[in-house]
Amino acid sequence: MSAFFEYLLRLGDTDLILSHRLSEWVGHAPAIEEELAIGNIALDLLGQAQLWLNLAAEIANDGRDADQLVYLRDAGEYRNVLLVEKPNGDFAHTITRQFFFDAFHELLLGALTKSSDVRIAAIAAKAIKEVNYHLRRSRDWVIALGDGSDESHRRMQTAIDDLWSYTGELFETDHVDRELIAANVAVDLSALREPWLRAIKNTMMEATLDLPQNDWAQRGGKRGVHSEHLGYLLAEMQFLQRAYPNATW
Repeated sequence: MSAFFEYLLRLGDTDLILSHRLSEWVGHAPAIEEELAIGNIALDLLGQAQLWLNLAAEIANDGRDADQLVYLRDAGEYRNVLLVEKPNGDFAHTITRQFFFDAFHELLLGALTKSSDVRIAAIAAKAIKEVNYHLRRSRDWVIALGDGSDESHRRMQTAIDDLWSYTGELFETDHVDRELIAANVAVDLSALREPWLRAIKNTMMEATLDLPQNDWAQRGGKRGVHSEHLGYLLAEMQFLQRAYPNATW
């Protein structure tokens, strides 16, 4: 597997899995406005995943298309970060997960618009317009809930404490990153950590919430080592294709 293909899977799979998680709120959101907003964000991420995975299929050139990459890979072949496969939990958990990811995603895409690969730069330039909105929305919710009632504050703090250890993997670099960084294709993720952390801390201060002091990080998703949650998610997402192989509408 080439480093370029692996890198594109990481980008596409992370968007795809978070999109599916958000889609699980449809019919269950706390208000109709949130149902529409969450559904639209899920669609944005799904569209971005399709762009990354279409490019991955083109690079692989092994007869698979984006749909086959989505529906015919097992959990160990997925390269999404662990944060996005975490179950939704309550609304506070979903918003916290979204904010942590959105703040990272905006920085990542902004850097990728300068990629030496014109296809990556074009996808990033298109996607960042959507992610700017995603970040504004999730940040506003963090502040509203953190600085809201005692109950909303408690739930937000619990979500932060539960999810914090999954944020470190966002900035983990390995041989895949290093090879593409050398070619000016990829982003040095470690360089994004400080601006991300500043944005997170500023928002937490405004929301009267505290960040954990422990920097220990859960890792493995980028290498295909996942939690049991991804297996259940894929079983649902891939059911029709597995039950009726190669079926078309």
